[in-house]
Amino acid sequence: MSTRTMGTPTASTDSTADPAERIGELRGEIDACDAAIIELVQRRLAISQEIGVLRTTTGGTRLSLSREQQVLFRFRNALGPDGASLGMMLLRQGRGRL
Repeated sequence: MSTRTMGTPTASTDSTADPAERIGELRGEIDACDAAIIELVQRRLAISQEIGVLRTTTGGTRLSLSREQQVLFRFRNALGPDGASLGMMLLRQGRGRL
């Protein structure tokens, strides 16, 4: 992963560079980010599903509402209202059908 600050676009050091070429480079970076996000989401879902199985096989409930609230708070704090929506989508994906 890059050490660049989130939300800070990278500036081209060559102001004479072809904008279309730079757009292509940036789109390549976005594609790489998307691939990493997809991989991480798939990993997160598998972990979440395993936790659900472990909780139910030990007599617990599949869900922990206090834990879900912690996750939503973290996403909202980091990304704002849309972050909370993203966090909720991830929670729904991980827990499956209720």
